[in-house]
Amino acid sequence: MERSRKNRNRNACSNPSTRTATAEDRNSGGCGGGGDSSSSSDANRGILDERVLMLVFRSMDWDPHVICVAACVSRRLRAVAGRVLFRELCFARAPRMVAALTSVGAAPGGRLGGGWHALAKLLFFCCGCAAPTRFFTLDRPAPGHFVPASRFSKTSGRSFLARRCWGDLLFVSDPCEHRESSRGGDEDLGAYRGVFRGFMRSRTRAWLIGKQAELEAGVRCPYCGARVWSMTAAGLVPRSASRRLGSHEGSLDYFVCVNGHLHGYCWLAHLSTDEDEEEEEEEEDDDVNVAL
Repeated sequence: MERSRKNRNRNACSNPSTRTATAEDRNSGGCGGGGDSSSSSDANRGILDERVLMLVFRSMDWDPHVICVAACVSRRLRAVAGRVLFRELCFARAPRMVAALTSVGAAPGGRLGGGWHALAKLLFFCCGCAAPTRFFTLDRPAPGHFVPASRFSKTSGRSFLARRCWGDLLFVSDPCEHRESSRGGDEDLGAYRGVFRGFMRSRTRAWLIGKQAELEAGVRCPYCGARVWSMTAAGLVPRSASRRLGSHEGSLDYFVCVNGHLHGYCWLAHLSTDEDEEEEEEEEDDDVNVAL
């Protein structure tokens, strides 16, 4: 019996295939079991492969509606959308604007404050006006909605900067008009949005921090969910903002979040035909048009 046991041990040691199989069984947790590495690699195959997803959405011209739907399917797809798909959407639809926002030193490592999904939402979604603020009265809320086309401008953004902050770069959209019958037909609600380049190093943020401006208690950024400063409360609303929007002075309010997203509201006065023609003649070369 002892001789037969020694023969079996000698045969096992001399058979390399047996040793390999035994090692593989041990690493895989037993016979027939798949390791964690194989299961994790399988999860990144097929439709979940980032390269495949980019080809699919590129063929659909980076449709923002479809990307939003895909991001709701699973956590893994949401992560891919936030890391890759929304970034490619922004570059495809607003290349000049995104190039300015991500220029050298403005977005370390290609990361934007609030994430790429927040910028994508800002490009295509009007936040409306959900509730009145401390400095802006509202009779009834105006819901947010996707907009078929928007125009962002650095020149418009300069009109929203106090003189002490003119070194900052700010893109601001044209106001989205919402009909408001409660104002007697004389004024419409305007909702606008924008984004700073390199807000963490901006003069606007430095002034707010230096003056210890308080963050608003009941308002959040509709694009990234961060807390916001009221520019009206901080005394950083120049008269040029009202002129640019076409509203009466004091009939507007806007906020900037800690990630550099701007959103605000105003009452738009109805312009005459001559005034409309003058505004059309003042088209700026730095306009960025974004369409769904």
